[in-house]
Amino acid sequence: MKLKPLDDRLVIEPMVGTEQNVGGIIIPDTAKEKPNIGSVIAVGNDEELQELVKVGDKVLYSKYGGTEVDVEDKKYLIISRSDVLALVE
Repeated sequence: MKLKPLDDRLVIEPMVGTEQNVGGIIIPDTAKEKPNIGSVIAVGNDEELQELVKVGDKVLYSKYGGTEVDVEDKKYLIISRSDVLALVE
């Protein structure tokens, strides 16, 4: 199944990684903050948004923005243009 966002929305794949502190203790995902950086998987049909953001770009998005969805055992986030804070280079 593919996700195709409408209007001024983006599909983002949040960046995740295992985190380990100096003492070697692995911090569980439930205790960590959600990442605010993700990779753009799809861009909606808003022409101005398509000029600003391309598939494959990394973006910084607001902490509480968007809707989480699970597709084929992967977690994605559908966010609106107003939730995108910056491009990450």
